[in-house]
Amino acid sequence: MVTPVPLAAEDFKITLAELRVLMEFRKQEAVKEIKKKYGNVAEICKQLHTSPINGISGSPSELVIRRSVFGKNFIPPKKPLTFLELVWEALQDTTLCILEVAAIISLVLSFYDPPGGSAQACHADDFEEDEEEEADWIEGAAILLSVVCVVLVTAFNDWSKEKQFRGLQSRIEKEQTFSVIRNGEITQVPVADLVVGDVAHIKYGDLLPADGLLLQGHDLKIDESTLTGESDHVKKSLTGDPMLFAGTHVMEGSGKMVIVAVGVNSQTGIILTLLGVGDDSEKDKEDSKNPKKSNDLENSKAPKVDENKSPENANKPAQHKKEKSVLQAKLTRLAVQIGQAGLAMSVITVIVLILSFAIQTFLVEKRPWTVSCTPVYIQYIVKFFIIGVTILVVAVPEGLPLAVTISLAYSVKKMMKDNNLVRHLDACETMGNATAICSDKTGTLTMNRMTVVQIFIGGTHYKIVPAPDLIHPTMLNYLLKSISVNCAYTSKILPPEKEGGLPCQIGNKTECALLGLLLELNQNYEAVRIKIPEEKLYKVYTFNSDRKSMSTVLKNEDGSFQLFSKGASEILLQKCTRLLNGAGAPAPFSKKDRGNVIKNVIAPMASEGLRTICLAFRDFPAGFDQSDHSVWDNEDDIITGLTCIAVVGIEDPVRPEVPDAIKKCQSAGIVVRMVTGDNINTARAIAIKCGIIRPGETFVCLEGTDFNKQIRSADGKIKQELMDKVWPTLCVLARSSPTDKYNLVAGIINSNITEQRQVVAVTGDGTNDGPALKKADVGFAMGIAGTDVAKEASDIILTDDNFSSIVKAVMWGRNVYDSISKFLQFQLTVNVVAVVVAFTGACVTQNSPLKAVQMLWVNLIMDTFASLALATEKPTEDLLKRKPYGRNKPLISRVMMKNILFHAIYQLVVVFTLLFVGEKIFDIENGRIAPLEAPPTQHYTLIFNTFVMMQIFNEVNARKIHGERNVFSGIFTNSIFCGITLGTLVVQIVIVQFGGKPFSCTKITLEQWLWSIFFGMGTLLWGQVIASIPTSYLWCLKEVGETPPVAEEEEELADTTEIDYSEQQLRHSQILWCRSLKRIQVQCRVVRAFQAPLRSERHSACSAKV
Repeated sequence: MVTPVPLAAEDFKITLAELRVLMEFRKQEAVKEIKKKYGNVAEICKQLHTSPINGISGSPSELVIRRSVFGKNFIPPKKPLTFLELVWEALQDTTLCILEVAAIISLVLSFYDPPGGSAQACHADDFEEDEEEEADWIEGAAILLSVVCVVLVTAFNDWSKEKQFRGLQSRIEKEQTFSVIRNGEITQVPVADLVVGDVAHIKYGDLLPADGLLLQGHDLKIDESTLTGESDHVKKSLTGDPMLFAGTHVMEGSGKMVIVAVGVNSQTGIILTLLGVGDDSEKDKEDSKNPKKSNDLENSKAPKVDENKSPENANKPAQHKKEKSVLQAKLTRLAVQIGQAGLAMSVITVIVLILSFAIQTFLVEKRPWTVSCTPVYIQYIVKFFIIGVTILVVAVPEGLPLAVTISLAYSVKKMMKDNNLVRHLDACETMGNATAICSDKTGTLTMNRMTVVQIFIGGTHYKIVPAPDLIHPTMLNYLLKSISVNCAYTSKILPPEKEGGLPCQIGNKTECALLGLLLELNQNYEAVRIKIPEEKLYKVYTFNSDRKSMSTVLKNEDGSFQLFSKGASEILLQKCTRLLNGAGAPAPFSKKDRGNVIKNVIAPMASEGLRTICLAFRDFPAGFDQSDHSVWDNEDDIITGLTCIAVVGIEDPVRPEVPDAIKKCQSAGIVVRMVTGDNINTARAIAIKCGIIRPGETFVCLEGTDFNKQIRSADGKIKQELMDKVWPTLCVLARSSPTDKYNLVAGIINSNITEQRQVVAVTGDGTNDGPALKKADVGFAMGIAGTDVAKEASDIILTDDNFSSIVKAVMWGRNVYDSISKFLQFQLTVNVVAVVVAFTGACVTQNSPLKAVQMLWVNLIMDTFASLALATEKPTEDLLKRKPYGRNKPLISRVMMKNILFHAIYQLVVVFTLLFVGEKIFDIENGRIAPLEAPPTQHYTLIFNTFVMMQIFNEVNARKIHGERNVFSGIFTNSIFCGITLGTLVVQIVIVQFGGKPFSCTKITLEQWLWSIFFGMGTLLWGQVIASIPTSYLWCLKEVGETPPVAEEEEELADTTEIDYSEQQLRHSQILWCRSLKRIQVQCRVVRAFQAPLRSERHSACSAKV
């Protein structure tokens, strides 16, 4: 124990500057510098007032002193922009600048009356200038108001996004802890609370949170590529290289280090300070909006801080996937297709209008072209051009990017509650197209709550753990010593947190199961660890995926050595030549005996789904390494000739919800494969319990060695054609290495034997799982058992390590896809009807029944509302009752095309009926013959109101895209949809009854309102008729929105840089918002053009002039 003593700053015999200089040395230079100035690391610990064994006292006063002298373990983040700064930044957008200038000019001109001109000669004498001025004022004010709105919305979105990110960042920082020794006890401390002098335990998979010096290491290898750019792992030792740096990863082994530099004083902190982490440069501002790491310490790892990186490494591609997500590629192609169709329609409209005007004016009426009337004719041509542009504006669904953004953001937020922490936004919808899931077993399919339930010891196979008096004391001693020292000292069993609860397992769960066995046998492993502290371990061969075992060497007082091993039973048994008998004495253990144990003990245990672990030991004589200390490095000669102590069967129960979750995946067309390091019999038994293997199906279970034999040719290279023969029927891959997992994932993705390219999701928790997680379309890292390396390589983190959470991710992914399709079905129906009405009205009457301001309401406001309403539908179990869409399936299916076409026909019939005979049906003034400058008519107001009512009710129809009849199913579970629908109706009432001239509306009667609602409700009845029409009969319908060809994708990828899809989608939506609002100026000019004097009066004026 450490006795707390008051510390002052002057008590430290080593300064911060000296430590910073020391950490600049590398490898042997560092060893020489430490020896030259301080003697050894223990002396540095003494000068830092810390104990290599017990650490610091950890008293609050001591922590304050250490932070004041050596700094905090905190790198200051970039200062967030204030809301006003974000507003100013939004105002810098070029499109908005144009809008601002246009708004100011329009407002100025609206109050300026020019004193005559040549154009007045062609104007009517009775032209109402008040209305013209009012139209000008409305145009300028509408533009300026729209600019203010879009700036505020953009600034608020950026501000809220930054706030959410920093909140998430703060939450992750608080949850991130590290194991240190304080006051002689191992404790978990938040990374931000680490101080210089702390003695920290480091292990496989850790991300080092600070700079330190190695105190003790066992097979320790570090990935320092984030600092040096070198991909080779660096071996650390007291005599070779004791320097450890923040931001680097522990790839193998374990050990202890004393922290000597934290925060901005660490090597990465120093480099970031030189780069100006806190500066307000434009680059920093841009970076602050593009966070790619989960915390500030991770930000310090960016490869750009390395000045010594080789050109080869510098040119490596970014690690984040550059390939466009499935949905993004389809939307890009669909947008181009819609744009081309809209452009063609607008060009045709302009040509028809100009030809119609020219024929009527110069051929039919035979009017000459005079200089004085040229401005009038040009004004007509400009008006026709504006009408064409308006049709193009209507044709493009500018709410689509907003719908994508809202749907993804909404889903990601909700997925957090379903234990899915999404790191890459595109992974959300990609998961909806998953066709295969390669899952780990331990902790994902099972509960990761391990207990020893069977044991083979002294030649007897016990189906339950025996009483201690049934086991010979000698064997108990071997069992106690073997488990106590050959398990990580960070693994331990603590009393239950609640009375009557289960003991708490801390550390590796398999080791906790072995420690639990000791407790059940009334053995005290803590006493052994106190007697043999970790510092006295002579040599440790840490567990890794290649060894499948862990071994520890102890040096006895007489100079002899004793080695204890534990590992995969069938592997370790092959290295055993003796077995402890019932009397605790070693007995010969022949090859035949080993075969009998495997057949009669291990196989039955494995068939019950138990993980089998063999415990063994070996004695070495005194002076074994006297001639050559490196003899311990020859592992194959050391771990052989062992004596078997026992074989234990460890139970890890299948999670109760997993079988049902896997059944849902299978019904959804997703193949689940188990990839595990366990024995093949254990893996097969668990696969049967989970439902991965089903009776009557053709399946294959392979071990890693057999898998490699079947996929490799004679020259040892992997052949895709051989892989294609294996993976379709492979259900279980046992005794597999991370390389096997990577090869399997790559083989499935690269396969061409299926009609659709396979979309693969992979789970991983180990450091070596990183390549497979990156290779997969969606990588899932374990939030509890996963290493920092695995989490960084992943797309989604499962915060509960549960397979059922993956199923929820599939549901949300498919829901995103369906939400976009719903919006498209609704939006394209609106656009088709609006374009046809505008085109027909312009060509037949040269006056669109839907005015420009009304178009703004329908095309901009309702787009936004609809995207919010349809993109926030919650997922249902029905999403798992269909097969994946696949990467190549068009975004608009034939069913959707049928709905769009037939609903458009219904709405066009209603609108054209009201347009051409509506005045007779309702006995109202004919709006078609009303002068352009005349007040709004009930005729055209009724058309506008009916059109909007049909859209409101058709929005309900759009909730279903697969031909379902019950369009109201689950409608009240989406409060946003109900609120927006009701709100749109209320705003429509206000516009019609009180909008007046600005909205080209006049009040209509209650009867006319009821007729409008009746026509709107007719879309629901018409939807039932459409659902009754078999899609197969409509052979002429085609699907739209397929994924671009591979060659086209590759061409796009050639010029891409690293993509942050969340930032990209938000930027796209901002651009589309601005583009839509820019069109306000154009659309409002349509109002002005329509309110010009009547053509006949102008022609007469021109004739009089001539």
